Amino acid sequence: SFAHGIGSTAWAALRGLLLWLLIAIAFWGLAAVLPGIHVPSFGAVLLTTGLIAVLNAVLWPLLIRLLLPLTVLTFGLGSLVLNAAIISLSIKLVDGDAPEFLSAILVAFLLSVGLMLLAPALSIDDDARQLRLVRRRARKVRDADRTDVPGVILFEIDGLAEPVLRRALRAGHVPTMARWLEQGTHRIVPWECDLSSQTGASQAGLLLGSNDDMPAFRWYEKESGRTVVSNHGKDAVELERRHSDGGGLLAAGGASRGNLFSGDAPHCSATMSVLRDKQRSSAREYFAYFADPYGFTRTVALYLWDVLLELRAARRQRRSGEEHIDRGGLYPWMRGMITVVMRDLNVATLLGDIVEGVPVVYSTFVGYDEVAHHSGIEQPDAFAVLKQHDAQLARLERAIEQAPRPYHLVVLSDHGQTQGRPFRQRYGVELEELVRGALAGGDVYAPSAPDEGLSSVGGALTDARDEETAGGRMLARATRNRTVDGEVVLGPNREAAEESDQDASDHTAVVLASGGLGLISLPEREHRLSIDEIESMHPRLIDTLVSHPGIGFVMVRADGDGAVVLGANGSRRLRDDQVTGQDPLLEFGPNAADHLRRTDSFPHCPDILVNCVYDADANEVAPFEEFMGSHGGLGGWQSHPFAIVPASWSEPEGPIVGVRAMHETIKGWLAETGLELKPHRSA
Repeated sequence: SFAHGIGSTAWAALRGLLLWLLIAIAFWGLAAVLPGIHVPSFGAVLLTTGLIAVLNAVLWPLLIRLLLPLTVLTFGLGSLVLNAAIISLSIKLVDGDAPEFLSAILVAFLLSVGLMLLAPALSIDDDARQLRLVRRRARKVRDADRTDVPGVILFEIDGLAEPVLRRALRAGHVPTMARWLEQGTHRIVPWECDLSSQTGASQAGLLLGSNDDMPAFRWYEKESGRTVVSNHGKDAVELERRHSDGGGLLAAGGASRGNLFSGDAPHCSATMSVLRDKQRSSAREYFAYFADPYGFTRTVALYLWDVLLELRAARRQRRSGEEHIDRGGLYPWMRGMITVVMRDLNVATLLGDIVEGVPVVYSTFVGYDEVAHHSGIEQPDAFAVLKQHDAQLARLERAIEQAPRPYHLVVLSDHGQTQGRPFRQRYGVELEELVRGALAGGDVYAPSAPDEGLSSVGGALTDARDEETAGGRMLARATRNRTVDGEVVLGPNREAAEESDQDASDHTAVVLASGGLGLISLPEREHRLSIDEIESMHPRLIDTLVSHPGIGFVMVRADGDGAVVLGANGSRRLRDDQVTGQDPLLEFGPNAADHLRRTDSFPHCPDILVNCVYDADANEVAPFEEFMGSHGGLGGWQSHPFAIVPASWSEPEGPIVGVRAMHETIKGWLAETGLELKPHRSA
């Protein structure tokens, strides 16, 4: 074994020397074609590239500690500039002449791309370099902290429905998960989420154990006159306060990475509900990621490549005549932040958590959900993002070999998506316009919808700018005009965040959409209105909604009868499930009535709850938001997430319906592994 170790070391050294030689050749070629770079000989090239490596090893960790927040703000472009500065310094020390800076930036970028392509070809593991950087954290792990009790990594793929997962498995898009299932180490556990089928309600339930009174991703509260939005910093803090009792999924020494809610974890990054809690939330978790200049420049290259892929995919959809939505403007650049930059940041923090031996970690990967919204749930570019998520699982598998404890990898989703062309495209009218035309008078307040994926980017920026460093102070100044209530917001989320703080009580109606779910509130009265009160104020409103072909059903309260579900050809009284005419819930699944009864019990259930039409034969909805794949209401695959868990974990006693039931199931599995858990106060 000693001889084998010597041989492995020699082979690793040989691969390193070969990589140095190939990078030097690439550098020599770039110096020959780019203006402003003069290197006199190949020997000077070898010396320069060697000096670049040495300076990166010595200077980079010091520089990145100072400028980390600024690097986060620029999504790696700051990293690229620092790398170019080191290249310029190296050339000057060898040749005596500093190169043109733009040429140095281009060299930095192209050399990083070359390293990204050459390292795997030479069997040089990028993750091994990353793990060396994070292993310094693991030095704090004493031998007494090492344990045979397995830790658990909960890897959430946002928005992936169980039926779509099974199709991806058959088509070969997720080879890591397919291998687990084929080898029998894991199995798929389907479950059904609540109404509303979206990340706010699902993550509150999964992580905190409660999502009571969260009727949608955003809703109107009559007593304050405000709209509450799940992924806005101030609102997320308030929602966690309402639902946390200290017994969350991650309370016993766990970590929350890139989530809406913390699960009561003591260690968090890019978690919306604790962004202002500096005892728990910190950008220091990103240091190991940014500490490798080539590693992050690699991410910049992948980011730019993803932008090109999005432009090509959007062009293909337009030219083919397929149903599509507008994917232009800033969206390709925003998509790259979500699908590449935030993905790599999350994986970097997970690598650190594994090497440190954190007992349980929950991390959300939003890339598939974001792309499926815009392209469709089974489009090639959505599956391509899913394949990249799967590749991260293989990286985590390799990292577990370096951990001070064994680990279980669990993959799960919080909800699914259902395909379908938007309501506006099908019927030429928005839901708010339909409501406005049916009112007896007055106006409609319909604030802009936030982008769910961008909240994770804003969370990372907010964490970074609050670091007590010079870079943190620079970032705070740079983002001052993009801050709402202390949270950094980007693109469409800025307008949405500002509108959510407005008092809407002087409007006749407030109309909000969460995918295929519509919430209509009439602020004129402080209580929840009955159908008789609504019809006395606006006689045409309910009939207009119920009779519209794009609306599947409407739920209102009737005096004496309680909640009633109305459809174009019949009604259903939820108190006793008495159906008159055709059951309006017939196509929406066997648990639809139970989901609606639960929503009806919420103090902030709207006056009128609207669900878009669902075509069961085509498995399509007509969402009120501009998405091709959507979720939030009832109908189709949006209510059917999954969990891929170790085969050794116990079988659930029956179907898992509701997020609280899934939360308790996961806590039971964690207890089986021997992990310490904190009980809910009500337990």
